[in-house]
Amino acid sequence: MNNIQNICIIDDDSIYQYAVTATIKAYKLADQVLVFSDGEEALDFIRDNIDSSENLPDVILLDLNMPVMDGFQFMDEYKLIKPKVGKKISVYMVSSSVDPQDVEKAKQISEISDYIIKPIKPKELASILSAIV
Repeated sequence: MNNIQNICIIDDDSIYQYAVTATIKAYKLADQVLVFSDGEEALDFIRDNIDSSENLPDVILLDLNMPVMDGFQFMDEYKLIKPKVGKKISVYMVSSSVDPQDVEKAKQISEISDYIIKPIKPKELASILSAIV
């Protein structure tokens, strides 16, 4: 159906992780789902696989508020390693925060494709991901 091999969910909410993973599998939106509970885990994975682009995500669904490393901290670090990443990765910030400052800050980061307010509906997720391919 599409060309997305790997979708990465970076979120500390296990219920959200489960729901989005189930949606991705039900709609066959990607071949593989990578799940991390904080930004640091995800960055470690990206760094460890930086020379293996087939292992890297095509899309990242990034939560804003997480322990250890939040979404904005993740983006600060990701921007530093992005030039070494051998593929285009689309990053979507997905958060329950409706704070206009969070939305505006995310829009100022050129590497973030969009800011999506939780909960994300299955058809909305399918629409976003189908637009990428």
